Amino acid sequence: MINAEIAGIVVMLIGLYGLISKEEPIKQVISINVVSVGLILFFVGSGYVEGGDFPVMPSNPVDPLPATLMLTTLVVDVAITALALALILRMGRDGR
Repeated sequence: MINAEIAGIVVMLIGLYGLISKEEPIKQVISINVVSVGLILFFVGSGYVEGGDFPVMPSNPVDPLPATLMLTTLVVDVAITALALALILRMGRDGR
């Protein structure tokens, strides 16, 4: 059975292939987003504990740090994507 870490690595490799093979800037930005989603999937999967409890329960706690860092990564990813798309639009306007 496939776990989240392997799925994250596969998704990152798909995004890396798209980044290498595509020449259009918008497709490259989408490929960067796919790599980022694969990274998030990998780290959230690595923080998963089978049968884990909330972090306040003392028996088998789950580490909340990977999920917290990945939420921050999502926010930064949205900001980078918006900046990249704005730059692509600016390049297209200046090229005419």
